[in-house]
Amino acid sequence: MVRAGLGDAWRCLLANDISEKKGRAYAENWGKDHLVVGDIFNMTVDDLPGRADLAWGSFPCQDLSLAGMGAGLNGARSGAFWGYWRLIQALSVQGRKPRMVLLENVYGALTSHAGKDFDVIAAALADEGYLFGAMVIDAVHFLPQSRPRLFILGVDVGMRLPDEVHSWIAHPAWHPDAVIRAHNRLSKERQAMWRWWSPPVPDALPPALESMIEHEPRGVVWHAAEETGKIMDSMSEVNRRKVMAVLGKGEMNVGTVYRRTRNGVVRAEVRFDGVAGCLRTPSGGSSRQTIMVVENGRIRTRLLSPREAARLMGLPDDYKLPVRYNDAYHLAGDGVAVPVVSHLARTLLEPILRANSVTAHIRAAA
Repeated sequence: MVRAGLGDAWRCLLANDISEKKGRAYAENWGKDHLVVGDIFNMTVDDLPGRADLAWGSFPCQDLSLAGMGAGLNGARSGAFWGYWRLIQALSVQGRKPRMVLLENVYGALTSHAGKDFDVIAAALADEGYLFGAMVIDAVHFLPQSRPRLFILGVDVGMRLPDEVHSWIAHPAWHPDAVIRAHNRLSKERQAMWRWWSPPVPDALPPALESMIEHEPRGVVWHAAEETGKIMDSMSEVNRRKVMAVLGKGEMNVGTVYRRTRNGVVRAEVRFDGVAGCLRTPSGGSSRQTIMVVENGRIRTRLLSPREAARLMGLPDDYKLPVRYNDAYHLAGDGVAVPVVSHLARTLLEPILRANSVTAHIRAAA
């Protein structure tokens, strides 16, 4: 999805994932000439061609999220960061240090282990000579999905930064209190390397949730009335009132439902605010998202379809999805929202590269 968000202006030198299923999906859409499927710890610097303008790392979030076990960067999954960073360091030794690095993870990466995991990442960036800063960007600015994610951008200290890409104070849209606290925890030396990245706030409204819904969905079927009744029965009074409030309106209303365990009891929670809940992989206590359509006094429910999940991540309808439902849903729930990547590329990454085109050319020639 990062590849889709960067667009045709970028040329991918190498893509890597440990999942064979995700590798097959990538190859279906982009080809496999530059694809390496396998553990990043088994890769060497010789596997990385040329000098990249950008090295993007979306390392697993399970050990940093609320649904994980809190192992942090020492966990078996989120510890993949160190495999990525080992390669960045090796490239630097060879004089092929990426001009920019961008790390993406869950909001919890700011606070896991009382903030120590973020401190370690900040130290790694600063010690390798990157100016860096963190942003929390919610996909809801671009799509009808609530999906806040942490983005940490590092830029080679030798590069010039255009004034429009950063400011000297926090931006309320991208720097919530958790980011400010993370900055304030850093040493004076680390803070000197920090930059408050300030991409513009998008002024266009995101598409409506109803526009994402398939009227004849593929890969899922509508629930029988009995199953829909069970979902209603598992709701609290507050959530049942939400359904009743839209039931008499006549026009179609689309809601999304999650099943959550509250005090040992499975409860269904619904929202009709035009925003889907955050897509997640169906593991670690999270459930698949259910669609509820209320129209003309009728309530229907079903699972979110694979194509709907892809649309909620900003993928076009010609993007080839895995055939199996679980594989397609897992692919979407584990990804990064495409228009968020596009916004970062257009407003931060590409302006920085354009401002350094002459410098980059001279450095490459030398």
